Amino acid sequence: MEKKEYGLNDIVEMKKGHPCGANAWKIIRMGADIRIKCEGCQHSVMLPRVEFNKKIKKILVKAEAAE
Repeated sequence: MEKKEYGLNDIVEMKKGHPCGANAWKIIRMGADIRIKCEGCQHSVMLPRVEFNKKIKKILVKAEAAE
C-alpha cells in the first residue's frame, strides 16, 4: 500500500464517517499522535499516528491549495 503524504491543516477522508454525518476531517496537530477535527460538528479526536495511517482513506484538500 502506498504511503499517504499529509500535513498540518490538510482535509482528509477517513474510512468510517463521523456519527454527525460528515466524513471530512482537518488535521490540527501532528506528532507521535495526530489530532483531527470534524468539519461538520467541530468535534476533535486524537489518534496515534500508526492508527491514523490505517484509518485514512484519502486526502481531500492539501493545505497549500487552501491558502
